[in-house]
Amino acid sequence: QVQLVESGGGLVQAGGSLRLSCLASGRTFSSYVMGWFRQAPGKEREFVAAISWRGRSTFYADSVKGRFTISRDNAKNTVYLQMYNLKPEDTAVYYCAASPKVVPGTPSRPGDYDYWGQGSQVTVSS
Repeated sequence: QVQLVESGGGLVQAGGSLRLSCLASGRTFSSYVMGWFRQAPGKEREFVAAISWRGRSTFYADSVKGRFTISRDNAKNTVYLQMYNLKPEDTAVYYCAASPKVVPGTPSRPGDYDYWGQGSQVTVSS
């Protein structure tokens, strides 16, 4: 069982930056693929970014590529999402997720993940 707790969300103006953090419990964090998803009101949960066990591979949705960076610190059981040049359309609840499975290709489907955090609100004003 893994518990995930996100932090770092908030209100920011368009063009600004935020960094989300996700702290995981348990001693097997380094064996999990970690991902970030987001869900805006009235919309489905969508993939944002993912990172492999050791951080050697990263994956991004086209909508955030070049603006967001995912990273992890296995010694701290933490995964990060650094967000730059935020846009109003980035407004959503952001969720951290963990997958103990080997996922071929890009782990971009919610069903690829077994554990989820409670979410952190990010609001970008225009």
